[in-house]
Amino acid sequence: MPASTLIDLHTHTTASDGSMPPGALLTAAHDAGVELLALTDHDTTAAYAGLPAPPPGLTVIGGIELSAVWRRQGIHILGLAIAIDSDAMVGACATQAHARTTRARAIADELGRRGISDAFDGAARQAGGGVIGRPHFAQHLLEIGAVKSLEQAYRKYLGKGQAVNGTLHWPSLGTAIGWIRDAGGVAVLAHPAHYRLTRMRLNELLSDFVAAGGQALELISGAQTPAITALLGELARRHELAVSVGSDFHHPQQHWNRLGRSLPSGSDLKPVWELW
Repeated sequence: MPASTLIDLHTHTTASDGSMPPGALLTAAHDAGVELLALTDHDTTAAYAGLPAPPPGLTVIGGIELSAVWRRQGIHILGLAIAIDSDAMVGACATQAHARTTRARAIADELGRRGISDAFDGAARQAGGGVIGRPHFAQHLLEIGAVKSLEQAYRKYLGKGQAVNGTLHWPSLGTAIGWIRDAGGVAVLAHPAHYRLTRMRLNELLSDFVAAGGQALELISGAQTPAITALLGELARRHELAVSVGSDFHHPQQHWNRLGRSLPSGSDLKPVWELW
């Protein structure tokens, strides 16, 4: 593909914590000029059930974003070009659904101890039948007036350092990568710069990621500075990883996560789509 081709291999729909139904997201991606798209909802492939045929010029591949844990650090791994209906992916989604429900009830219990009752039911309503995540609890807290903004919900109740933000329910790095590989897909470390790791720790994560079967890292995730892109490119070369690009799209109002990204012009890095 030419470097200018718009790609988006990291997007979310109403099947997890996005605001657009899957069919609407296909239309929006096509209208934005995207030519290759993956729906990568958190721990579920439900967006692909009954998905309409994509508009002409748009290719859609199977995708998911799996939650995992590495040295007590929560991380996300994209599974790209996966076989949605494979036994491995069906089993992975079932396991993750149970983990998400367990985690959601733990969050609700902690919120209950802090004076907020019925938080699980409230978050479930916000999820609308999709997987329950922290964004749904945040929206519930805002709706009942417990906070004045979504940012305050994370800062006061749901963010890092809060008791509700544990990682104990997620599978190991190796387990999550194994599910993706067994489903015929490519395992990609999502938004490496978001974990706020030192460069040494990020190198350690990537070493373990490669040893467990990881094949690529997300070079560009949403809006980021050229310096971060250059750093991630250097790490991809060091660890001999292919690279992916995506918006991490959730809502059309978030202009910094607009649909469609492309590889930097003149990049010598191997595009992840050459692996399938």
